[in-house]
Amino acid sequence: MISWMQKHNKYLVWTIWVATIAFIGAGFVGWGSYSFGSKAGNVAKVGEIEISQNKLNMVYSNIYDDYNQKMQGQLDEAKAKELGLVQQAFATIATQAKVLNFAKENGIIVSDQEVATVLQGIRSFQENGQFSKKIYDQYLKSRRMTAKTFESTLREELTIAKTLDLLKADTLPFEKKVVSSAINIADKIAYTVLSFDDIQVEIKESELQSFWEKEKNNFMTPKAYKLSILWTETTDTAVTEDELQKHFNENSFNYTDKEGKQLAFEAARERVTSDLKLKKSKKSAQKAYIAFKKGEVSSSETLTLPVNDIRLSQEAWEAILQKSAGEIIKPKVVSDRYATVKIEEVVEPRVKSFEEAKEEVTGIYRAEMQQKGLVALAEKTLQNFDDINTTTSEFLTLKQNVNLAPLNLEESLQFVQKLFTSTEEKGMISVVDKVVIYSILEQKVMSADENQSALIEQTVSQLKKGIFENNFLKTLDKKYPVEVYVQGLTN
Repeated sequence: MISWMQKHNKYLVWTIWVATIAFIGAGFVGWGSYSFGSKAGNVAKVGEIEISQNKLNMVYSNIYDDYNQKMQGQLDEAKAKELGLVQQAFATIATQAKVLNFAKENGIIVSDQEVATVLQGIRSFQENGQFSKKIYDQYLKSRRMTAKTFESTLREELTIAKTLDLLKADTLPFEKKVVSSAINIADKIAYTVLSFDDIQVEIKESELQSFWEKEKNNFMTPKAYKLSILWTETTDTAVTEDELQKHFNENSFNYTDKEGKQLAFEAARERVTSDLKLKKSKKSAQKAYIAFKKGEVSSSETLTLPVNDIRLSQEAWEAILQKSAGEIIKPKVVSDRYATVKIEEVVEPRVKSFEEAKEEVTGIYRAEMQQKGLVALAEKTLQNFDDINTTTSEFLTLKQNVNLAPLNLEESLQFVQKLFTSTEEKGMISVVDKVVIYSILEQKVMSADENQSALIEQTVSQLKKGIFENNFLKTLDKKYPVEVYVQGLTN
């Protein structure tokens, strides 16, 4: 049975294609701390397609927003940089651009009518089930986006989808038989789980300092700005009930819950009030800006902040990062007030001293030593597997949710998926921060479920589509070169 698995395991490998842009309802988060220059507003060129910084900002904003929701609003720019969100955004755009190059070269187009049909079907732009141009125009205005930009992006998405749809192929009886057998294969295993808790790491100061010496250029202070800030408060700005109701009616599409459902006026009242006060205070903020620029008023405070510090809004940082020392930024919204900012000094990054970087270095060095220790222990455990105490599982299948203690449910699922794509009868599989050492004791094919036909059909289609797309994209990688104008977009 293991030899059968070795022959057919390619059918068990899932290839998932990156989704195209979906930015309706998303906020905007810039990536200014990575901006080191570009050509005519473009950050790269893929084949014959130029990639604009605006496009990168849009996709980055989407990814940032998605991660921030998953992290319950705790994501900041430092963590985003650590996660490589800019690189993820650029990789997504570059892949899409390669498909668009192919589509253009082969005459695959999306008509104006197709774009209009999809646009009119977007629920966020509908009122009573019908497309509302008023809502659409208000949405574009609120995002400072033109209809041409929005519809161009939508056309690109549809072109990509149409191109990838060409890779669809009917399922064959043999393929369904293979997948049916794979789905119903069951393994009984003996296993043991190792984790970082099994690794004792003693960190010597001399080794830590030596590690820092080799890696110190990776431990930089963040770029920072010394800023004089003049605040324009909105707390005392008066608003009436009629004004609130009118503002809500004109901008109701902006007030939604976490699921994207439009809020009623009372549920949105606090946000509506804040937004209206900001709107009515805008002229006061502009007057304060002029007075500040003329030297007639002094700043409220002076702060030195790292780039994208949360004490200022992303909109404010985007403006700051485009200016030089001595320049004054026009009023930008920060929470429920306006900030007029003067750049006093730009503090460039520098290599941290050992003492400044010590805590960060220690964490990275410890993790590296633990990982090396875990791999070494796993290899030794595998060699002596027959002599150690192990746990024996029930028969495991791909379609079954199982919890293999001490793994949690998610870790168990990852392990089972990797187990059924492995060609090894005995081996080790990494799962998050753990390693599972296993040996297959017995295999059998479970009886097929009569209700599996639709699942098998869907699985074969997805597998074939994934394989075709994966190979298609590999071909495009060779066909359409990527020229990057900006540092920090690729790993």
